[in-house]
Amino acid sequence: MADTARAVFVTGAQQGIGAAAARAFAAAGCDVAVNWLDDEAAAEAVAADIRAAGRRAVLVRGDVGTAASCAALVDAAVAGLGRIDVLVNNAGIFPRVDFLTMTEAEWDRVLDVNLKGSAFCAQAAARHMVAAGTKGVILNLSSSSVRGAVLGVHYSATKTGVIGITRSMALALAPHGIRVNAIAPGLTDTAQPRYGNSDAELAEMAKALPLGRMGRPEEIAGLMVYLASPGAEWITGQVYHINGGVYLA
Repeated sequence: MADTARAVFVTGAQQGIGAAAARAFAAAGCDVAVNWLDDEAAAEAVAADIRAAGRRAVLVRGDVGTAASCAALVDAAVAGLGRIDVLVNNAGIFPRVDFLTMTEAEWDRVLDVNLKGSAFCAQAAARHMVAAGTKGVILNLSSSSVRGAVLGVHYSATKTGVIGITRSMALALAPHGIRVNAIAPGLTDTAQPRYGNSDAELAEMAKALPLGRMGRPEEIAGLMVYLASPGAEWITGQVYHINGGVYLA
């Protein structure tokens, strides 16, 4: 019998939530294309774990900052896996910058990667899905920073924008049976919150949450796997806040 495993493409999968997502989808029986940018060893480690789970892994290097690169990355994932059933738009950057000194170049770079990248990776993936008649799934990563980020006006703008494009893409792609949802993680134990915060500061931030701790990347990944599963087939256009009890609806 031919292997009919679903094919998943995760952007920004060399570390953190993206790496956890790649591993979780492999554990759920999916083949995974792993997008990476600047740490080949880390990406190879993720691919090795996918293969250890008995699934196929494809490494796709590149930056999601332009529409052309997004299309090329998705094409490479499809070439490696033969199809695309699920796209996880995880790649993102959060360079801290004071609003009063923020430059146009800093603004543009964050919007290019976080918002344009999500939109055009989704467009490229959806085109493949529609051409193949695939009732696929697109998952976009927002953030609890939609409530504001003191050193991240540009970042907050992108993550709020992700919610807007998620809702609009869900409407645009529903006639094709493609579902689109967003996940907005709160304080999660990855490299990202450690940029600009000491361990002691992170511990204090975590204690302030209702559940009293940071989230784990695997917990975010578990929600992704559910939203891409048959059990979630009537869910689209939604935003899921996963943040240890902080109310951000």
